Amino acid sequence: MSFINSLFYGKHGEGIRYLFIGGLNVIITWIIYAAFVLVGIGPSISNAFSWIVGVAVAFILNKVFVFNSKTHEKKEVSREVASFTLGRVFTGIVNILGFALLYDVGINQELFGIDGFFAKIIISAIEIILNYVISKYLVFIDKK
Repeated sequence: MSFINSLFYGKHGEGIRYLFIGGLNVIITWIIYAAFVLVGIGPSISNAFSWIVGVAVAFILNKVFVFNSKTHEKKEVSREVASFTLGRVFTGIVNILGFALLYDVGINQELFGIDGFFAKIIISAIEIILNYVISKYLVFIDKK
């Protein structure tokens, strides 16, 4: 078994694939955001659109490559889409409120010259863990 194959499909393969796909999705959303801003669309609308595209891309990539969901029935796929999207809305709210809380309680230190970046890293890690748990146990449920 090659190193890459064992990395992505070995004992911790699902987690590695999740982190890889998540990183790829971040790059995609940043490119979409930048493209929209560069053509003159306002930052807030560009950010909202990139988030929507990011959720759609994350759903497809997580379904196919991370959790290997084999569901194709319209009702079950609709359930997956709805629960995935609601999960992402929930963790987005956790991110926004959690960042504000961490910042307000004093985790507002500069990192790389950016105010509050340490709080952003902490809350992003929490959001990533929550997204994984929601996806694994509430969205892409293996019914075997």
